[in-house]
Amino acid sequence: MEITHDDYQVSHDEATSTVTCAGSFRLHGEEYKPILDLLISAADMKTPSLTLDVRGLQFLNSSGINTLSKFILQVRKHGATTVLVQGSSQFPWQEKSLKNLQRLLPALKLEID
Repeated sequence: MEITHDDYQVSHDEATSTVTCAGSFRLHGEEYKPILDLLISAADMKTPSLTLDVRGLQFLNSSGINTLSKFILQVRKHGATTVLVQGSSQFPWQEKSLKNLQRLLPALKLEID
């Protein structure tokens, strides 16, 4: 499954259980629904592990952080999937914001390169 927009791309590779987000998420409220649906669909597959790769995501506003938080809460509700979040120190928002996801899911693994 893939979502392509002028400003961003989101794709789910079922073979590797990886969701990749790139570009800039400058959406508001309900505009994030297709992205959240894709994330939850990936979590609903209940694979042993799921990778969320945001290394190419240059910008994420507060509505986007809320969307990622909802996704992590959905994973926590299912309880069986291990989540690896891959970020980049190239984008300052990632270290701070992605660490907060571990508060929602302490078992979340975070890799910042």
